[in-house]
Amino acid sequence: MAVVDLVMPKMGESIMEATILKWLKQPGDKVEEDETILEIATDKVDSEVPSPTGGVMGEVLFQENDVVEVGTVIATILTEGEAPSSAPPAPAKEDKPTATVSASKQPVQTTTTTQAAVAATPQVTSNGNGRFYSPLVRNIAKAENISIEELNSIQGSGKGGRVTKKDILAYVNNRGTQPKVAPPVTAKKQAPVISQSLSGKDEIIEMTRMRKLIADHMVMSKQTSPHVTSFVEVDVTKIVNWRNRIKENFKKKYGQNITFTPIFLEAVAKAIRDFPMINISVEDNKIIKRGNINIGMAAALPSGNLIVPVIKQADNLNLLGLTKAVNDLATRARDNKLSPDEIQGGTFTVTNVGSFGNVMGTPIINQPQVAILATGAIRKKPGVVETPYGDLIAVRQMVFLSLSYDHRVVDGMLGGTFLRRVGDYLEQFDDTQEI
Repeated sequence: MAVVDLVMPKMGESIMEATILKWLKQPGDKVEEDETILEIATDKVDSEVPSPTGGVMGEVLFQENDVVEVGTVIATILTEGEAPSSAPPAPAKEDKPTATVSASKQPVQTTTTTQAAVAATPQVTSNGNGRFYSPLVRNIAKAENISIEELNSIQGSGKGGRVTKKDILAYVNNRGTQPKVAPPVTAKKQAPVISQSLSGKDEIIEMTRMRKLIADHMVMSKQTSPHVTSFVEVDVTKIVNWRNRIKENFKKKYGQNITFTPIFLEAVAKAIRDFPMINISVEDNKIIKRGNINIGMAAALPSGNLIVPVIKQADNLNLLGLTKAVNDLATRARDNKLSPDEIQGGTFTVTNVGSFGNVMGTPIINQPQVAILATGAIRKKPGVVETPYGDLIAVRQMVFLSLSYDHRVVDGMLGGTFLRRVGDYLEQFDDTQEI
């Protein structure tokens, strides 16, 4: 009987762990290949994990609501055999060994895909005392000026006592009340916790799981990247008039509603090709220049949270292709039907604050990217128009664009000229084209 390991999948470049929401299969249950075994969640998306092979559910190594690092074996599947005759083992706690039930009886056989998944486990770094720390924990420690002595003193709740993101963020929040071990001179002062009084009309609302994860991700981004935001105002009158003219025929011909989003994405993709150093990420002291232009678009969920599905190789799509991709991803995002692959691999993000009636915004960078562009609401405003008879005042359709960028690697000249180039492509839009 062969034993196949089920590994916690990686759900995105910046995601190092996921929460088990629900086990749909229990030890002893028969499973088919690609049948959903469990539901998991991260700060970006809830997702289903399919079985890599057919067989019988073996050992379950983690319980529901446990937070597990990606690449960790979470269960086993027994292939080419029936369910174990003895009672199936109970779900284990996080500190339970991950050995399979048949490991002591015969060699464990694994599939090629399983071996590849285990090989993809994120590397961690250990110090002199043999304790391991993930790259995310090390980055937070570096941003907060936490020395290695302090890091060694943090109680870990992860498997084997490993320090998780939740542990180090909790330590940072309570740092002012805990004794420090040889703190560096440059350590940041923590703001005192202000006790708030509550009246009978106040309501205490517990954060949802997704809101907690989003909060952690936003704090980590601000701690990692020094944010700078630049703005431009763009005349999109030709785009508005063109869309008004073709949208009904476009709908009849292709069955798609054309919005302004794919037009903005097309301009962004062109500008990224002109300025490839905006399409990068940072790892330690190295800059990774991305070969593909994968644009994430922030989409609102019914819960009020945001998710960022990614359009892969957006620069290779024409306006029709972008329209279809935008509509498809937005619809399935609202229905919570996105796959893990569709929310990872982004190299640049665009968010539309104009959909909320806002004229501009200063968005937070979606790590590990280095820039995010926000589009405001399109409004009619008086503007100067150059004509053969001189300058005239006319009603124009205007929009603000804002670019937040990581000032460690993107300086003002690059950020400002890139943003201006996006505006130029929008203002030079060909309003005579037919689709």
